[in-house]
Amino acid sequence: MATECPSEVIRSLVARVAHLADEGSIDDYVQLYTEDAVWEMASAGPSVAIGPQIVEGRKAIAEGVRRRRADGIAGPGTATRHVSSCVSIAFDSEDSASVQSVWQFFVDTTTAPKLASMGTYRDVFQRVDECWLLAKRSITTG
Repeated sequence: MATECPSEVIRSLVARVAHLADEGSIDDYVQLYTEDAVWEMASAGPSVAIGPQIVEGRKAIAEGVRRRRADGIAGPGTATRHVSSCVSIAFDSEDSASVQSVWQFFVDTTTAPKLASMGTYRDVFQRVDECWLLAKRSITTG
């Protein structure tokens, strides 16, 4: 059995996080994060009324997702979509990688899709028990 290339595994995880944010279960989404992961967003920008946030741990990340879904900001049934691109990976060690990518957030995707905001993800992925997981996501707009 061939060993998967860590870069491709990480690129796939960046995409999977976006897919699950839009369409997946919250449990599946948070399983892509380490137990002690940090998720931080400086600001969601003018299109979304969310202020700066820093949450730590899967439970807190899941609660943030639940809140955004309850508010109709993102998730199944909201006609929104996250798009990630321009993924750049730098391996800090055999078990850690710093990843930067560009994100775009679209609204009204079932009628006339509009770009609502965009920015940069600065992520840290760690290998835990032979699986790559998201340990930190810092989100900036602009």
